[in-house]
Amino acid sequence: MTLTNYWWLLIWLFVAGGILTIAVPKRPERVLGKTENRWSWGAAILLACPYAVWCMNRSNFGDTEVYRTTFLNAPAVISQIPVYLAEHTKDRGFSVLIIIIKSIIGNSDKLFFLLIAIFQIFCVVYFFRKYSTDFLLCMFMFVASTDYLSWMFNGMRQFIAVGIILLSFGLTLRKKYIPAICLILLAATIHGSALLMLPILFVVQGKAWNKRTLLMMAGVCVVILFVDQFTTILDTMLAETQYSDLITNEIWTNDDGTNMLRVLFYSIPAVLSLVGKRYVDAENSPVINMCVNYACCTCLIYFLSAFTSGIYIGRIPIFMTL
Repeated sequence: MTLTNYWWLLIWLFVAGGILTIAVPKRPERVLGKTENRWSWGAAILLACPYAVWCMNRSNFGDTEVYRTTFLNAPAVISQIPVYLAEHTKDRGFSVLIIIIKSIIGNSDKLFFLLIAIFQIFCVVYFFRKYSTDFLLCMFMFVASTDYLSWMFNGMRQFIAVGIILLSFGLTLRKKYIPAICLILLAATIHGSALLMLPILFVVQGKAWNKRTLLMMAGVCVVILFVDQFTTILDTMLAETQYSDLITNEIWTNDDGTNMLRVLFYSIPAVLSLVGKRYVDAENSPVINMCVNYACCTCLIYFLSAFTSGIYIGRIPIFMTL
């Protein structure tokens, strides 16, 4: 995908987004007991459609060819799932998903990419449309920040898990922990990193900048101060898992951490929420409170990744940045 194409992605947002904002009236919907105006589903889907199509037509970008090869080499018969899983023990939910899709659509890798992209963009659109008062701005941030390019084009498997986590946001908000945990566990079968959302599920509850958030902040500071001991503990914890070689492999040892500019950029929401905490407290919106706490977690984990691994630790915040 060339830089020119990416400019077209942004141009589509401005042109189509502007036209749809004017031409298609918002509709009142109930959100957490309040009536708020939201984009119609038709307009939201129309705005998002090209992003799924662009994903379908990508090639030679990031992990695209790895996913393509994996799909083409996977069996197309559901009865072969047990045999395939015996050979592919990592993130088996993704392997099952590939075989199910291939048994339906055949050997079309482009259609495979399209179906995955449709699910991913649907989750993003559903989340932004339901919980944000400015859907267009959220979509702009999603594309302009390159989260769209980095994850729907490159980290495709993890972003499927991210989409499932987004669908669990409302459950977390209403403290329906059992179904929320079930969705997190489902996401973890696609990408194991989703399991890290289990403790965060409880950290983000309550008021913005609450004691749990501050305690997590203190914990991350301690980890940064004693980072060598942290990596030793992490290596021991992962010893019997699929990530047993995480700390010792070449990627981790050669990784100099997340770029500090990225850390600072993704820390802006947390900083702004602290500067304007009196406004956050006065609004006392459950959505805003939870999003502020997610922003704090994002900031903390990115800071940790700057001192450890940008590739491994630095990929965790995507579950929260959106």
